[in-house]
Amino acid sequence: MSFTYHRDVLPNGLRVVTIETPHLHTALLAVYVRTGSRHESVHSNGVSHFLEHLFFRGSEGWPDTVRMNSAVEEVGGNLNGVTTRDHGYYYTPLHPAHLDVGLAILGDMLTRPRLTDMEVERSIILEEMLDEVDEKGRDIDIDNLSKRLLFPEHPLSFKIAGTRESVSALTHAQVLEHFARHYVTGNLVVSAAGRVKRDEVLALVERHFARLPQGPESQDLPPPLTPRGPRLHVVTHDEAQTEFRLSFRTVPEHHPDWPALQLLRRFLDDGLSSRLPFEIVEKRGLAYSVHASLEAFHDAGIFEIEAASAPERASLVVGEMFRVLGELADTPVAEEELARAKRRHRMLLEFSQDSPGELSGWFAGTELFRRPESFSLRADLVDAASTAQVRDVARRYFARDNLTVVAVGQRKGIKALEKVVETAEGLPSAT
Repeated sequence: MSFTYHRDVLPNGLRVVTIETPHLHTALLAVYVRTGSRHESVHSNGVSHFLEHLFFRGSEGWPDTVRMNSAVEEVGGNLNGVTTRDHGYYYTPLHPAHLDVGLAILGDMLTRPRLTDMEVERSIILEEMLDEVDEKGRDIDIDNLSKRLLFPEHPLSFKIAGTRESVSALTHAQVLEHFARHYVTGNLVVSAAGRVKRDEVLALVERHFARLPQGPESQDLPPPLTPRGPRLHVVTHDEAQTEFRLSFRTVPEHHPDWPALQLLRRFLDDGLSSRLPFEIVEKRGLAYSVHASLEAFHDAGIFEIEAASAPERASLVVGEMFRVLGELADTPVAEEELARAKRRHRMLLEFSQDSPGELSGWFAGTELFRRPESFSLRADLVDAASTAQVRDVARRYFARDNLTVVAVGQRKGIKALEKVVETAEGLPSAT
């Protein structure tokens, strides 16, 4: 093994994940927190993302943000933050000899933030949100639209940045309340990956996160069932291409069906020789690109396929997608194709072990929700999947009644697209 993984829990309940990879010449520090738009209400929607912005406005120990960023940059770092639907994380790469600098700043940012300049950040966030709407203020973001259909009236359907109305109305008191509730020991995981040493990391985390208050992990409202499909939601928008996404509700990563879903994703989109790029792009020239992906929350999963095409070709592209998915549900894949996908999966898992960021996400990001499995176990589970299992899983999830489609584009071609989705020809019926 090229790395050594350690999981420790400090006396205050804070979890620390250290991944020692002594052959590397870099390190990555990351702090994961279990809070995102999933942990908000209609009235507080966007507060997690707003708080992320405010952290970079300085802390008690580093009130000057230029000095704060300069101190990290001088040791090879670059402070960053990300908010998602179910968690957030703050990270920096840096030289392994200077872990103290990175953890001192991250620790102070997340335990003693000044939370000032709220109006400036509000203005920045409102500008940032313009990317997701058209000139009429309608949401045209394909991810936001699909989540709204998949998780109706549930926080997983909330926009990560919030709405213009919710962000405009957010108060300083709401920000303080959200910070106090979620930035607690039971809800954070601190990690260090790369050329680092466990004992040093533990001592530094204990020192720089000493002010973090004790508290429990965030609780999640279970997601609702997705309404029965096939369903199509269209937002007309005057663009040269129609963008669309097919979504199939699946299962989280720890479910027994997940390995087969990973293989299906590789059959469909894992290079130009895989099924969707070959059939739609290379063979028929219907679109420039097509992508398949898996998104997982700790209690739900989604298989997503998306592309963009000329408006009059959208129905042809979606119809071809249905045909390709139907083949996987009807006909066992050849042993050669199955073996290739398994080899690719294992190789790419091996590649990820050279990346401190990948290692940190795998072990520390997963730790927010459950104990992570090893790379070798994940590879073995995929290797154990048979052609029959893969076909059964394709039948189970690529079913007509599990289909949700979102499209954003011109009115041209919409009638044909509606007909294709309504019949969903090629997809199996629910078992």
